[in-house]
Amino acid sequence: MNLGSLKFLSSLRRDNRQFAVIGLGRFGRAVASNLCKMGHEVLGADMKEKLVCSALNEKVASHTIQLDSTDPNALREAGILEFDTVVVAIGNYVQESIITTLNIKEGGVPHVVAKASSEIHGKLLERVGADQVVFPEYEAGAALAYTLTKPAILDRFDLDPDHSIVEVLVPKEFYGKTIAEVQLRSRYGLTLLAVGEDEKSFEINPFPSRLLNEGEAMVVLGSNKELKKLPI
Repeated sequence: MNLGSLKFLSSLRRDNRQFAVIGLGRFGRAVASNLCKMGHEVLGADMKEKLVCSALNEKVASHTIQLDSTDPNALREAGILEFDTVVVAIGNYVQESIITTLNIKEGGVPHVVAKASSEIHGKLLERVGADQVVFPEYEAGAALAYTLTKPAILDRFDLDPDHSIVEVLVPKEFYGKTIAEVQLRSRYGLTLLAVGEDEKSFEINPFPSRLLNEGEAMVVLGSNKELKKLPI
């Protein structure tokens, strides 16, 4: 299960069907592409003609446009200020990122998610009105460090500083036992969400009588303190 994608996509308003993504670098393209796959209408924008054409040819976004997002009039003429959610995925160009975020918020967009490349950059984005600031490089690095030190953990999604959802290999001492027998809730304070061999075979909310087998993975929800108690 791709828990990592929840980190960003879960922050977006689920009743929305239309999104604008400004900045079509790797992060912006990934966001736009995943939103399109989920059935949303996505307008992709960038100052660089090459990135705009590439995104259009590869169908990363529903529509693409070349514009200078630091110009409020350009944003207005492109209709970006009419969107309920705009993702500022510029990141590496701090001044452009901050001015764009400010322009969008002052233009009346209700929900703005902005990519930051540093802690200071993130604080500045919050100051000019970003509703959510994301640090994709930091989050990816933290997730990698965790999986390197905890090889049995395949993926994780932090709900908040104290709680997470993790995909973990079924521990050896659980082999051949039923979900009821391992007593995840009473012994570890954890909730089992799914279990299976791969993404296609995952069983959501499995029955207590379901056996846990070697080579399978389970997705569990709980506090980070309790998750550390799992025998992995």
